[in-house]
Amino acid sequence: MPSLTFIMPHWLYWASLVVFPLVAALLVYRERGRSEAGRPNLFLAYLFLVSAGFLGMHRFYLRSAWGLLFIPFFLAVLWTSAEVRVERETLSFARSEAQRAERLVTRATADVARNREGAADRLAEVDAAAQTTRADLTAAAAGLARSNRNARVAGILLGLLLLGDAFLMPGLVRRRREREAAAPAAAPEPQMQAAVPSSPVKPPLPLLRPIDRLVQATGELVAYWSVLAVFAYYYEVVGRYVFNSPTNWVHESMFLMFGIQYMLAGAYAYRDESHVRVDIVYSRLSDRGRAICDVITSAFFFLFVGTMLVTGWRFANDAMAVGERSFTEWGVQYWPVKLSIPIGAALLLLQGFSRLLRDIATVVAGKVD
Repeated sequence: MPSLTFIMPHWLYWASLVVFPLVAALLVYRERGRSEAGRPNLFLAYLFLVSAGFLGMHRFYLRSAWGLLFIPFFLAVLWTSAEVRVERETLSFARSEAQRAERLVTRATADVARNREGAADRLAEVDAAAQTTRADLTAAAAGLARSNRNARVAGILLGLLLLGDAFLMPGLVRRRREREAAAPAAAPEPQMQAAVPSSPVKPPLPLLRPIDRLVQATGELVAYWSVLAVFAYYYEVVGRYVFNSPTNWVHESMFLMFGIQYMLAGAYAYRDESHVRVDIVYSRLSDRGRAICDVITSAFFFLFVGTMLVTGWRFANDAMAVGERSFTEWGVQYWPVKLSIPIGAALLLLQGFSRLLRDIATVVAGKVD
């Protein structure tokens, strides 16, 4: 089985963090409200083909039992890949033993040239051992070649199945949609009611709605990065256990991405009050009492966020000035990650300002228009 040598370019990594959420949000928006939204579509079928086609998931998505055909071929790929790992270790051990035997032969030959006592017997002994290690090395090399050939054949057969389904996919999806359209309509399943939060968020002041919309859009866009993590770790698992090609850049790219997501989504969590709150008195207060409590404690909030904004900007500015990069072989830029600290703090500051004005209006008028 060939190795995977792909390393994601830096520009592709940063571009995917921008483009993928926009495309995902557009696709979700287009799917909403469609009368046939629950039927199979070509995009999801190809998505299953690319991400889990080796297990026939695209066929199962289309409710076709032909997906079972892919499982034996995938198991063959796993089996032959495991054999390749074993044969590589065997070859490495045989090569080490052969090199050791050759050194002993060279040393014994030198002793014979110096006419040392018993040197001839030792030379005959180590030469016989060297011949055995040479035979073992030849057998190990042949075994690795055989395992590589078997793994290559299994991979090619599985690839041919996937390639064939890639061409057949439009017709498969069309026929499945036609069958579902011709089937009698089933009774709609009861839909779960959304849980009512214990402390519902009051609507913001009209002039501050752009801030809430900005925070909401930012939080929802970076939430799609979690889907990117699924794809990235899927690649890592397949590369490690199928192609014997583990990576470092996948893990580094994902924990950097989640760090940025944590900073940019903080304002979104604060907007919807989805952060963890441990309170005994606050939950028992009226709306006006909670607003008064929020106004009083907002001083600590703005002190913390303001400090994070100033120090975060200095932190990011220093990283941009020197073009800071990671210390791994991937060498990705660190300044965009550190720049998310002041950006996240700025969003949190704007949302806190919106929240404060709303609480003041609640204290004064008892409600918010």
